Amino acid sequence: MDPSQPPCDPGQLPSEMDEVIKEFLVECNEGLDRFDRDLVALEKDRTSRELLDSIFRAIHTIKGTGGVLGYEKLVSISHIGESVLSRMRDGLLVLSPAITTALLAMADALRDILRDIAASGGEGTGDHSTVLRQLSAVLDQTQPPALPQPSPPPAAVSQAQGTALPLLGEILVNSEACQTADVVAAVGLQQEGDPRRLGQILVEAGAADPSAVAEGLKTQSDYREIASHTIRVDVALLDKVMNLVGELVLARNQVLQFTGTQKDSSFLSTAQRLNLITTELQEGVMKTRMQPIGNVWNKLPRVVRDLSVGCGKQVEIRMEGAETELDKTIIEAIKDPLTHIIRNAVDHGIELPEARAAAGKARTGHLLLRAFHEGGQVNIEISDDGAGIPTEKLKAKAIAKGVVSAEQAARMSERELLHFAFLPGLSTVEQVSNISGRGVGMDVVKTNIEKIGGMVDLQSTSGKGTLLKIKIPLTLAIIPALVVTSGGERFAIPQVSLIELVRSEGQEAERGIENLHGASVYRLRGNLLPLIYLNRELQLGGESASGSINVVVLQAGDRQFGLVVDEINDTEEIVVKPLSKQLKTVSCFAGATIMGDGHVALILDVLGLAQMTRVVSDLREQNVAKQGLKATESAAQRESWLLFRIGKDGRMAIPLSLVSRLEEFPATQVERYAGHEVIQYRQQIMPLVRLAEALGYAGAGNSELLQVIVYSSNGRSVGLVVDEILDIADQSAAVQQIRKVETLKGAAVIQQRVTDLLDVPALLAAQQLAGSEGAQA
Repeated sequence: MDPSQPPCDPGQLPSEMDEVIKEFLVECNEGLDRFDRDLVALEKDRTSRELLDSIFRAIHTIKGTGGVLGYEKLVSISHIGESVLSRMRDGLLVLSPAITTALLAMADALRDILRDIAASGGEGTGDHSTVLRQLSAVLDQTQPPALPQPSPPPAAVSQAQGTALPLLGEILVNSEACQTADVVAAVGLQQEGDPRRLGQILVEAGAADPSAVAEGLKTQSDYREIASHTIRVDVALLDKVMNLVGELVLARNQVLQFTGTQKDSSFLSTAQRLNLITTELQEGVMKTRMQPIGNVWNKLPRVVRDLSVGCGKQVEIRMEGAETELDKTIIEAIKDPLTHIIRNAVDHGIELPEARAAAGKARTGHLLLRAFHEGGQVNIEISDDGAGIPTEKLKAKAIAKGVVSAEQAARMSERELLHFAFLPGLSTVEQVSNISGRGVGMDVVKTNIEKIGGMVDLQSTSGKGTLLKIKIPLTLAIIPALVVTSGGERFAIPQVSLIELVRSEGQEAERGIENLHGASVYRLRGNLLPLIYLNRELQLGGESASGSINVVVLQAGDRQFGLVVDEINDTEEIVVKPLSKQLKTVSCFAGATIMGDGHVALILDVLGLAQMTRVVSDLREQNVAKQGLKATESAAQRESWLLFRIGKDGRMAIPLSLVSRLEEFPATQVERYAGHEVIQYRQQIMPLVRLAEALGYAGAGNSELLQVIVYSSNGRSVGLVVDEILDIADQSAAVQQIRKVETLKGAAVIQQRVTDLLDVPALLAAQQLAGSEGAQA
């Protein structure tokens, strides 16, 4: 028999033993995760008895169960760690950075052993002598008092120290109502055949008070009731159920498509009920796959602690919204990106204590992780109060590597320069270390987040800190999608990437499309949108000859482009199926789905399509997408204006960059709240400002259809009601002060007519509405 293999009960089948070991591995890894988290927390609050008891129980359980299963190496390492924790509980040792480091090293050694057990069933050949020496050195700092200990039979010791220890005994020991030695002795009597219950033995021996035993039994009952409400399910089984629900959704879609040709009321009502039940079942199964993001975050305090010690820094991490739930596939996908971000924040962002003190900051730096649901997605924000990102260094690196020219870099805003941080090889660190400085990390973050349909945004203020925002979908298994047709083939586009749909007819379509530097662009509200013709890129043929153009405006990362298709069909929920190995290398496809009529449709990978067609590339994304495809230097200095009329003859303009959308609302949808007119818009309550009334222009109309300019700032929107949208003008404008009005920036000649320039933030401040602190014109 191989001595490295755990002993097996002769009456226990190997398959049953495998299940025991699997359960043991899961519980041990969960216990070690809790051990790391609580130990890092204890380092900040050394007086917490609750944290210390939790840490002790985690190692105590691992040691006891490992002993029952015969894993001697695991028992020897956890035993010496338990001895250190025991002396801390007795007040003979005080937690110090050195002790914390030694205990964390012990946890890492136990993980190594558990990985070997999972891989081969044995404890492996790893050398853990260094860890044992560290822990022994800690124990040598104190000498425990000599306490008489009974010598119970080996079987009783194993049972008392393992998970077989009666929960009542552990409760009594933890509450200090009974001594461990008395519990061990009582368990030994039970092993020898004593029929009495554990509590009865302890009370009759005078080792425990009856009231304490009664309270312990009540606590034990509470634990059992909690445990009865939960069940551990294998992820593979959940995945199988999810696949079956996906097939049911496809069948539901087919039935619903068939109902369009039926008139039988019984059949239609049955199909509707099938639709409702399938939707509820889908939501229920999705909830079983959801996990709190705290499962990922729980590992980060340990990462921060290790990095800050290694860098000689003082860093505290705070987490908000740890209960925010995500699909397990998304949770797995964001583990590495989050770790990269945290490492960068500690190593690059937060300064050394002396530098922070010299800058008037607290010596301890702060990291904040925040997660919340918004608009069907999960937002994750990681912020620090460090030195910020040096954009001048980024600019110099980008110029040196030929990413942009010096002239282009000089015209870029701070926001544009910050996005150079996501390019590979552009590190601002002067000296390469084992943590960072090689120019990898943030490019991996961006790539991995975009692979799962997410977006990354970066904001930084010199000397004050950095904020990184991530938006990711809740799940990747079943998603809402827009179905389009091109070249006779149907394709699905995930709605998370969809901005809007545009259709132009006849001469309007011809005028809207321009050709600059060999690239087709579409003029949309004064901005030039790069175009991709799906038929051409996929070599489908069958160009539309109808004289109309259908443009699907999509978001790829922080860039927008237009996808030209033959037809726009409908939106529906689709089940994402993986691609076969023949298509996995094609970057423009993310998967496939089965439509309601049984035909297969490919799912487009929006980012992959943009990269394949060079719409979003390192060289062109600055001068094509962000610079708006301006043909000349003089054109780049122009500004786009939205012209509109208020009242009878009031002509005004605002920069087009301040306009989120142009909308039309029936006047019947307007409500009054807190003295203001409001309207329900995109799951928000949007205040309305009738500009003619607010600015005192006569002859304001009372049309049944309101023309509204939507202005957004800091996540809030305000609707500016005008009487008519006149035009979009692309020209420079020399502002002059003709009359002094707080809500006007002045006047300018636009399209050869004198035009007032509205100061939107000042207007909203005057109206006492949120959003006045937004972007300045």
